[in-house]
Amino acid sequence: MQVKTVWQFGSAEPENANHFATIAQWWSSLTGKDVTWRQRLIPQSGNAMELNWDLQRFDERFQLIDPQVRGTTLYWHKPDSPQERNTTVSKLEFDHLHQQLYIFPQSQKDIVIRVGIPEIVFQTLTMSHPQVTVTSVGSDRLLILKDEQQQLEIKATLTAEALNQLIQQSS
Repeated sequence: MQVKTVWQFGSAEPENANHFATIAQWWSSLTGKDVTWRQRLIPQSGNAMELNWDLQRFDERFQLIDPQVRGTTLYWHKPDSPQERNTTVSKLEFDHLHQQLYIFPQSQKDIVIRVGIPEIVFQTLTMSHPQVTVTSVGSDRLLILKDEQQQLEIKATLTAEALNQLIQQSS
């Protein structure tokens, strides 16, 4: 599978039209899905991959309504807004692996917009000295970690294989 697909307005590259069709199909498939919308100034190097894409103040997350491509313009609606929005693009870079589209607007040469499927953010809990209990649940084991001070209890059902793996990794 191709990792990145790039389309450039006016490019003579033979696959340019196919690349645009691939990106347009992905864009249209986002209807009704939550997306992250982040906009950044392009660095002097011109490489958008060097940018810090960590969450910032004006970044948005919303459900994309009716995303379409007409000509070289991307169209969409935001929830609870009758106004159709659009941007005409000069370049598109689609990262297949991370499901993110880098949009280079024709009207703002120093801006790049990254639209993507939200990443999974794991919540980390730290327990310094938990009480550990393992009980049987049929052929599986129930691992319970309790921290009285933080009033936390974590329950994890482990198969015999997962329990053996945990024992091996903790040795």
